[in-house]
Amino acid sequence: MAEDQLDVLFTALSDRTRRDIVVRLSAGEATVKELAERYAMSMQAVSQHIQVLERSGLVSRGRHRQTRPCRLEPARLAVAASWIEENRRMWTERMDRLESRLARLQEGESR
Repeated sequence: MAEDQLDVLFTALSDRTRRDIVVRLSAGEATVKELAERYAMSMQAVSQHIQVLERSGLVSRGRHRQTRPCRLEPARLAVAASWIEENRRMWTERMDRLESRLARLQEGESR
């Protein structure tokens, strides 16, 4: 995945309200009105948060009669999780090598 796409994805997830919307949508589709009921903000403000999530690909909107329910796109979350896991693995390996090196150095000093 391109770095710009990761930037957009992590920017979308950097806001607590947007993360909360993602969690809510993991339970199923919801309209903007249903999502806005949970917050002390206008529907327009919630709609702006949803637009950020849509640009990142985390949320899409369908059409059902007169409403446009929002739905979570879990494949995009998988992209973020994959990037995090890759980096966690890399840093774990680095820390393990550092720990081994320090242990060898300490063994040399104690002789």
